[in-house]
Amino acid sequence: MQSSKNKNVDAFYRPLAVQKTSAEIINEARNTLRTLRTQRPFTPREEHRKLFGSASSRTPENRPPSAFSLRASSFESVESRPVSCARLSPLDHKPRLLSSPTSNEEHPVSLSKPLVDSEKIRKVSNARSRLFRTNSHGNLLGKGLNFEEQASMGDISGGRNEKISQKLTVQLGIKNPSLQLTCNEHHNKAEGEQVCSRTADMTSASPLMSQSDQAKRQGRPSSCPDNTDWIKSATKTEPNLRTNETEEDENYWNMKILPVLQELENEDNVENLCHACTTLYQALEKGNMLGKRFKRRTLFLKTLYKLVDVASDPLGLKLAKIILGLKVSGKNLLNVCKLVFKISRNEKNDSLIQNDGILDSLLGVLKAEDLQANTEAFLYCMGAVKFISGNTSHLHEMVSKGTVEILVQLMKQINEINENDARFSSSGHLLVQLTATLRNLVDLPQSRCKLLDNGAVPELYLMLEKRLSDKDVCTNVARIFSKLSSFNDCCTALADCSRCYVVFLALLNKHPKKQDLVVRIIFILGNLTAKNDQAREQFFEVQGSINTLAALFQTHCEADSNHKLWKDDGNLKALKHPSEAEDVLIKLIRVIANLSIHPIVGSDLATNHHIVALLITVLEYKSVNECEELVINTTATINNLSYYKVKNSVIQEQKLYIAELLLKLLMSSNMDGILEAIRVFGNLSQYHEICEFIVQRKDVCFSACGVLLNLTVDKSRRGILNEDGGIKKLIDCLRDFGPTDWQLACLICKTLWNYSEDMTRAVPCFEDDDSNTLLLLLVSFLDEELALDYSFDSDLRDYHKLYWEMEFKPVAQKLLQRIQK
Repeated sequence: MQSSKNKNVDAFYRPLAVQKTSAEIINEARNTLRTLRTQRPFTPREEHRKLFGSASSRTPENRPPSAFSLRASSFESVESRPVSCARLSPLDHKPRLLSSPTSNEEHPVSLSKPLVDSEKIRKVSNARSRLFRTNSHGNLLGKGLNFEEQASMGDISGGRNEKISQKLTVQLGIKNPSLQLTCNEHHNKAEGEQVCSRTADMTSASPLMSQSDQAKRQGRPSSCPDNTDWIKSATKTEPNLRTNETEEDENYWNMKILPVLQELENEDNVENLCHACTTLYQALEKGNMLGKRFKRRTLFLKTLYKLVDVASDPLGLKLAKIILGLKVSGKNLLNVCKLVFKISRNEKNDSLIQNDGILDSLLGVLKAEDLQANTEAFLYCMGAVKFISGNTSHLHEMVSKGTVEILVQLMKQINEINENDARFSSSGHLLVQLTATLRNLVDLPQSRCKLLDNGAVPELYLMLEKRLSDKDVCTNVARIFSKLSSFNDCCTALADCSRCYVVFLALLNKHPKKQDLVVRIIFILGNLTAKNDQAREQFFEVQGSINTLAALFQTHCEADSNHKLWKDDGNLKALKHPSEAEDVLIKLIRVIANLSIHPIVGSDLATNHHIVALLITVLEYKSVNECEELVINTTATINNLSYYKVKNSVIQEQKLYIAELLLKLLMSSNMDGILEAIRVFGNLSQYHEICEFIVQRKDVCFSACGVLLNLTVDKSRRGILNEDGGIKKLIDCLRDFGPTDWQLACLICKTLWNYSEDMTRAVPCFEDDDSNTLLLLLVSFLDEELALDYSFDSDLRDYHKLYWEMEFKPVAQKLLQRIQK
């Protein structure tokens, strides 16, 4: 009987003995190698808008504030300008006091205006601010102080309690006699120097005060002469203030500008003030009065600065737009940028910002102003732009207005600053805002194209090299690159930089414990190495690259293992998302899997004891239910490495232990995990020891085939079965186990039946060699005498016969008919 059995076995295997060529075997095995995909690291949205987020590495004392006090007194009446080094000669005569207010004598006015002591300016500014607030429900500029009240506040320029020697009122060159400029002139006998300081905020009436208000002033006791008697003498100085001003300009001022300014002084309704500001900006724009060439610009700005104290964000935005339109500089530019920054911190103001068009003004500052002289102003201006970019509804407008181009040019300027430059630290604060804005903008396809076209990628790499110690800047750039690397054209541009892998590895070695930076760099490397062999080879050739990956692998594997022990003690509930350590491991293992596609790199990794040991460790302590992506990525990486039959392969040395570890994955209910485990068994089954292991564990195949059967019920997922030679493996399984396990053979035939449901001559489901092999197998298995002779256990012969007739035979006949058609 035994001899007959052996004869039948030979007859059964004879028609299937079609030997494949070496090339066919190698190609079939190599097709199982594949890259891995993963999700981009999640960036949580900051709860509050600030210059620096809660995760910033900058300490509060080493970074500019996001919250500050800003008042009208913060602005300068006369904009700061470079201090002259020339020393004026003392006058050889004493200025004459005014003996009579009706005198027509011409009184000289000193044009030099030395800087006033800052402490005294602050005192006067505070007093003026209190005055403004007291009268905020009436005339917005207040009723003013009389001459005695001014004198009682002290001499703001001399500080020696000298007598006020002269008060001169000069009428501006307009038909309305209300615009006035007051100068206090003091003579210092000891030094023989003459000083004249502007004190427009301290005059006895507002510069734009109406005639009725002036009439009220006339009834007040005062030692100051009546202004109306000075018109003729004051007009003698008028040409100096009206240079290059035409009669048409003067008429436009009186008809279009002056009435609105007077309305701003007298109005206390915020809505009306906003409307007046809108009208004013339009009038200035139409009259070509924006910019620094506007003759009455200084007095005009003073009126606007006073309105800053009105607590209204809509009004503040409109004021800022006008002030920026007048091209202020120095401290005033800083303060108006702070004003916009402060308003833009509130998300509720986003619609106001969009409607008022303040973005154009901010971009104008970044594009036209001098970075070196206005670094702090740029910081708050850029901060406001960053907040605007945080609202996705603004992104298209920002891109259309050239924001990307402006930021790239600004980035190039900052990259020119050397590390030993005093501006290096402050420019780093600015780069945090700039890179955060670019991070928001790259979500749009148009932005990505503009970044590539304007050479942003090399500049970002240069920034990383120069700011390697700045964690905030590096993290923002990593966020930009992680987004860009998800798109093929951008990924190619990133890989084209010759030093990209050197820079990324330097970052990983510099900040190995900064998880949000490490996980993004690893994600970028995974994207770059997923595209082509050249990228894999370039990374591998960088000195210490694999050692860096192994060190990170070790660090985060230990952290994850410790976290698991702590969680198992009941300290933490199961997480829906991977932990920080798990997230790094997922993306790091993906890099190893992608690198292993390259034959040289893959062969080297297969012999790397440290790397393979860590992969096995993950399978030891982590289950697919705890972190599906981590376990599946680990299994897929082992599958890639198991392809290489090289000397000293650690996979070959540990193949039986790996097979044991994969059993729990194969027996799980996770379909993706089972498929990965089957792929590994497919590669390892080339070893005799693994074949013996599988024969001893037939439940392994049965479990796997059961999952595949369920998979083919869903038409949309049937294509997965043919990936990586899945059909071939099923046919091999049918050949190896069918004669001894009709239940398993039936399961395989049902799976193939489902898979081939839509099979026609025009659209075959099986390749020719698969069809021929399956055809021969089914014909052989449907031979009752041959089939039942394979029931080695005589006690189960009746059971096998019944199962063969009732279950296997009907399915096999239907499948055979479908193939024969």
